[in-house]
Amino acid sequence: MKRFIIPTLFTTLLSLTFHTPAASKGKAITFKGKGCCAKCCLKIADKCQNVFVVEKNGKKTRYFLADNKVSKGFHKNLCKGIHEITVVGVCRKVDGKLVVTAEKLEKVEKEK
Repeated sequence: MKRFIIPTLFTTLLSLTFHTPAASKGKAITFKGKGCCAKCCLKIADKCQNVFVVEKNGKKTRYFLADNKVSKGFHKNLCKGIHEITVVGVCRKVDGKLVVTAEKLEKVEKEK
């Protein structure tokens, strides 16, 4: 009986270790904040990169957008100005910075 249980347990644990799709992909979250360019508006980067700031309970948190097709296509909206935006994406911490890989970006239109 021991000969059967130990290999089975080992195989099960090994398969769980290498098969964690939720942990590797992450869950998409919706953010709302003020977006702009890290180089042109904030002067904190050497090259253009989208950044947005979310304010919650009086605390401001800065998120950098990862360079992907969605972010690059949206950059023209943020390069020379600050705009309210909605971001749907997966957030992770990279080198001490919060980085969001955007799946969807929208400019929030102001009500008249």
